[in-house]
Amino acid sequence: MNILRRVLPVSLQFSKCLPTVTTQQSYALLQRNVSLSGRAVSTSAPRHELMEFFDDKKHWGEQEVKHGRGWTKDDLRIKSNSDLHQLWFVLLKERNMLLTMEQECKEKMELFPSPERLDKVKESMDNLEEVVRERNRAYYELETGETGERPGKVVPNELGIRFYYRAFEHVIPKYANPKWNERHKFTYGGHAVRKFLSLYRERLYNEKRKLRNRERNEVVHLLRRFPNIDRETLAQRYPSVDVEKLYKLDKIRLN
Repeated sequence: MNILRRVLPVSLQFSKCLPTVTTQQSYALLQRNVSLSGRAVSTSAPRHELMEFFDDKKHWGEQEVKHGRGWTKDDLRIKSNSDLHQLWFVLLKERNMLLTMEQECKEKMELFPSPERLDKVKESMDNLEEVVRERNRAYYELETGETGERPGKVVPNELGIRFYYRAFEHVIPKYANPKWNERHKFTYGGHAVRKFLSLYRERLYNEKRKLRNRERNEVVHLLRRFPNIDRETLAQRYPSVDVEKLYKLDKIRLN
C-alpha cells in the first residue's frame, strides 16, 4: 500500500543505525529500570510492526466488514478503572487503524468498507469519557463536596448573546493580561447592539412559532386521516401540541 511503501524504507534504515539488541535483553533492561525507579509501567510486546496501522489483509478489497455495536454507558459502568484504561487504548488503536485505512482508500480512490465503524468507535470513546467523568465527579463530591470540574458561569459576549464560559488557569493575572482582556469582553452596550438583540429575539420567536404551527398542522392532518390513532403516542411525539384540544374541534370530529 502507498503509506506502507513510504514508511517502511525509513523504518528499515533507522533500524540499521540502532545497536543489535534482542527482545529478551530489552525487556530485562526495562524491568531493571522499572525496579530502580519504583514506578509501575505497563508494556506490551510489539506485533506486526507497521502493519498494526492497517486492517486485516482478509478485509482488503471487501465491500463490507462485519462488526459489532459500540460500547454503551451501561456496558462501561460495570467495568473497573483498569478495564476502562485498557479499553481506551484499544479503541484508540482501532481508531488510528480505521483512519489509516480511510486515507489509503482515498488515495487509491477506492470505497472504504463499513465507514460506520469510525462513528461507533467515536461514540464508544465519548461514552467512556463520560463514564470516567461521572466517577471523578462522584469521588470529588464525596471527598471535597465539589464536582472537581472546571468552574464556569453564563456570561454575555460583545453582542449580548449569553454563553457558558469555562474558566481556566493563566500564568499572568487577569488585571495584568491585556491580550486576555482584549479577547474576552463580557459586557455589551450601544444602540446597534440593542437593535441587534431585538431583531435576534424576534427571529428566534418566529422560528419557534413556525415550528409550533408546523407541528400543529401535522397533528391535525394525522387526526383527519386516522381518527382512531393513539392520541397518547401522538402527544409524546408532539409535546408542544395539545392533542386532546385539537381532537375536540368540530372540523376534525365531523370527518
